[in-house]
Amino acid sequence: MATEQDLQALSPSDRERLERLAALGGRTPLDMLYYVQRDGFEECEECVQASLLAEQEFADGCTIPHKEVMDEARLRVELYAKQPSNAK
Repeated sequence: MATEQDLQALSPSDRERLERLAALGGRTPLDMLYYVQRDGFEECEECVQASLLAEQEFADGCTIPHKEVMDEARLRVELYAKQPSNAK
C-alpha cells in the first residue's frame, strides 16, 4: 500500500500527473499511487481513459443489453449443435 512518504517522494511533475489521474479516476492521489506503483503511469492512464470512454458509450446508448447478447449466443450454440458432425 502506498504511503504519504511515497507520495512526498514523487517529483513535482509526477505529483501533478498523479493528481490529474486521480481526479479523472475518482480516487485520491494516495489511492491512485498504489496502482501507479504497481502498473505504471501509462497503464493507469490508459485504464482510466478506457473506463471513461466506456461510461460515455453506455450513457450514449451505444451498448448492447446483456440479455440480447446472451439470447444471440444461445441461438448460435443451438444452431451449431444441430449441424451434422464432420467427425469420423
